[in-house]
Amino acid sequence: MKLNKTHANWGVAAATLTMAGALVSPQVLSASKAEHALQATDSKVEALESQVNQMSQMLQSMQDELTRVRTAASRNASESSAKVQELDQWMASVKSTPVAERTKDNMAFFRGGYGHGNDSRGTFGAVPGGGTLVGGIGASGDPLVGAQKADKDAFYFGAAMDFSLNDDLFGLMDNTQFLAELGVEYKEFADDTYSGVTGQNVTTNQLTISVSPKIKFLKGSDFRPWLIPAGFDVNIISPPSGAVTVLNAGLQAGIGADYKIWNNIYVGADARYHETFDTIDGVDTDGVTAGGYIGFGF
Repeated sequence: MKLNKTHANWGVAAATLTMAGALVSPQVLSASKAEHALQATDSKVEALESQVNQMSQMLQSMQDELTRVRTAASRNASESSAKVQELDQWMASVKSTPVAERTKDNMAFFRGGYGHGNDSRGTFGAVPGGGTLVGGIGASGDPLVGAQKADKDAFYFGAAMDFSLNDDLFGLMDNTQFLAELGVEYKEFADDTYSGVTGQNVTTNQLTISVSPKIKFLKGSDFRPWLIPAGFDVNIISPPSGAVTVLNAGLQAGIGADYKIWNNIYVGADARYHETFDTIDGVDTDGVTAGGYIGFGF
């Protein structure tokens, strides 16, 4: 009886264990599955966190780049605005500055008019004592033997050029030019003076080459008066003097004025007196000229 009871107890214990095992096994299995699911979820969460972190870093990088671009654009816009303002200021200053008229201060001009000598010019004559010579006035002031005198009056024509050197007379006077005039002038006193020596008509003439300082007033005005205080003359006469001399040096002084009629074209008038240091072996070349001219500014 005891053995059977013991066997019965073992059987009950075995059955109990079996039932307990049957009951515990699903719970254990469920716990294991839950743990695996939790681990999988943690992995997914970690992966999502990693992706979120990466996206956050990318967004931050994009934000930094956007900030940099905005800063650069703002700086460029500021620089562009400053340049635009500077350009506007420059244009305003240019517009407010009076436009300086470009003037043509040099001039080429062509002259002509009336001339008058202080003394009559001699023509061909014979030297006292023999010999034939083209000559002029003798020591007494009379023509040489066989010679005739030409008229004192003459006509002249010529050309000259003005070169501007200064606009304010070297700081002494505003709107007053100082110029250098280079000119040539031809005078003819007679072309029908008869020579008893040669039996021919003789042309009595004179060529004057001059270099003169000129002071011209009222720069910028259409009307421009001027004066020549003293200039240098070289006179070449024909016929030559009794000593066969043809050159004589002297001075000229003059006054005049011109007026711009259109587009740097001028008309003017002048009067000049020519004074030599001495006669050319009795031939006097002193005298006056007066006439008009037309000039072209350049």
